[in-house]
Amino acid sequence: MERIGFVGLGIMGRPMVKNLLAAGYDVCVWNRSRPGIDDCVAAGASEAASPAAVAAACDVFISMVTDSPDVEAVITGPGGAIEGLAAGALVIDMSTISPAVTRDIAARLADKGVAMLDAPVSGGDAGAIAGTLSIMIGGAAADVERARPVFEVMGKTITHVGPIGAGQSVKLCNQVAIAGCLEGVCEALTLAQKSGVDPARMLDAISAGAAGSWQMSNLGPRIIDRDFAPGFMVRLLQKDLRLALGAAQDVEQPLPVAGLVHQFLHQIEAAGRGGDGTQALARVLESLGGTEVRRGSTRP
Repeated sequence: MERIGFVGLGIMGRPMVKNLLAAGYDVCVWNRSRPGIDDCVAAGASEAASPAAVAAACDVFISMVTDSPDVEAVITGPGGAIEGLAAGALVIDMSTISPAVTRDIAARLADKGVAMLDAPVSGGDAGAIAGTLSIMIGGAAADVERARPVFEVMGKTITHVGPIGAGQSVKLCNQVAIAGCLEGVCEALTLAQKSGVDPARMLDAISAGAAGSWQMSNLGPRIIDRDFAPGFMVRLLQKDLRLALGAAQDVEQPLPVAGLVHQFLHQIEAAGRGGDGTQALARVLESLGGTEVRRGSTRP
């Protein structure tokens, strides 16, 4: 089995590492803060002092960090993986970042004889824990096949979508679709509330029909129970929507609903709630309509 290096031990990275360990992989980790390292080491991982040191100890280097500058820092920055990677190694970036930045990093790695895949994921912390993530991959087919056993530990739906950078483009499409769907769920819930209908009964009635979605089934009940704890934080969706809107501008494609949701979520961030789950979007619709969605309530 190939030796795995893993950098980025947040809400997604930790369970992904634990699944790799459970599958029998040797995993060496690094993170900017201790809690993630301590948790993974307790589960059986080894630790290294820097991304470069992780890279020197592995065949496959995986990054799962927040944004484009973070990926650049851990792969090509001072002390980054590029300083420790040997020719023939494989880098897999599973973060959600700019497709253009991905291609730039891949070009720099290629100069060292190192291949790269961009493999962002969908499925949230629940999918990371269960090992059922959807993984969308950009890169060479041979590299995808090399990494497939690793991907199969972490995900259930594994799709090679095109050349390097294509994985990130598809992930941005995913985030645009999520934003539009979540907006629809929040509008439906607030309409039910103001129409004197119990929102929970409304969800029961429509979730199994054509209106059904992951957002409705998983986030709808959290909204009516006033549970805004994050599975995926507002500030992270905002980062993804900024990337999507930028990519759309580059190709002159309007994204009106994504732009609207992006503006609505600014209100959540302005209230200091950027760490809430994305279902907090409902608070904006509630504010606009002068209502509050609650289970069992039929008061407007």
